[in-house]
Amino acid sequence: MDAEIGLDASQPESFSDVKSFFESAPPLKNSDSITQKVKEFIHQNSQFSGNTKSVGVVCVTSGGTTVPLEQRCVRYIDNFSSGHRGATSTEYFVKSGYAVIFVHRRGSCQPYCRYLPEDSFLEFFEISNDSEIQVCRPHAPAVKKAIKEYHSAVNGGLLLKLPFTTIFEYLQIIEVVATSMSCLGPRGMFYLAAAVSDFYVPWESMAKHKIQSTAGPLDMRLTQVPKMLRILRIEWAPSAFCVSFKLETDPDILLQKAESALSKYQMHVVVANELATYKREVILVTVGGKVSIRKQSEDADVEDELIKLLVEKHSEYIESCRMG
Repeated sequence: MDAEIGLDASQPESFSDVKSFFESAPPLKNSDSITQKVKEFIHQNSQFSGNTKSVGVVCVTSGGTTVPLEQRCVRYIDNFSSGHRGATSTEYFVKSGYAVIFVHRRGSCQPYCRYLPEDSFLEFFEISNDSEIQVCRPHAPAVKKAIKEYHSAVNGGLLLKLPFTTIFEYLQIIEVVATSMSCLGPRGMFYLAAAVSDFYVPWESMAKHKIQSTAGPLDMRLTQVPKMLRILRIEWAPSAFCVSFKLETDPDILLQKAESALSKYQMHVVVANELATYKREVILVTVGGKVSIRKQSEDADVEDELIKLLVEKHSEYIESCRMG
């Protein structure tokens, strides 16, 4: 399971597989509300007037999808992803002037919350002598900075957060966002950092209630999730600038797999990262070559340099589309 969605052009039945997946999936809750929020956000950030001057709109996907094993779910298969890359990248996109649709796993890392302790946010607070609650002095600057930047992004209309948990929710939200963003043309960008399940249990094949252990060993057949990246590129948002991710544990096949994804799914950029070093180094793979990006210091974020380079490449792409 890795951070990409795609459609294999070599399989003509894939488009029908995608249609069948959506037809059989449980309906997305609050679908009308989500669609309205997305369209309003995009409309607001497609106008160059007033205080709305975003460079473009980027859909950042973050965190891992789950695969339910029961319709009334008690057990599920999960994907490894803290959501740190997507959350951190969102901050740098906003800083660069982009409006961000942050499609994220519930409970995963959130933008502007990276400074909170893992165990409990209560560690950031203390009770003063007059019984007032205040931020602990060593943490105060970071907390105030995070709060200020978060409210600036939200109040400025530059951040829309859409949560998901299951593979069904994730792919339905992506379809809503992508078809809505098609009106932006090349100003739209997809930064697909979520870890998306490769296999799932079809809804109609799923047990309705909790699977009982008394039934003995569990024998379950998983179906391959239809690859949807190419349908995003061809039908949903054909002019958008698309960045996907390739995560591998074997460095010997990483670049080969990234180059394959670049060609197979017609990506503009594939970000290759190895599990052991993904927080320190990534490799940008494009048709023009490869660029290695490393953290500049221990306190720096590799996403800082990554987003700067992607913003530059997106600008070049917008200009090339304008020139025809």
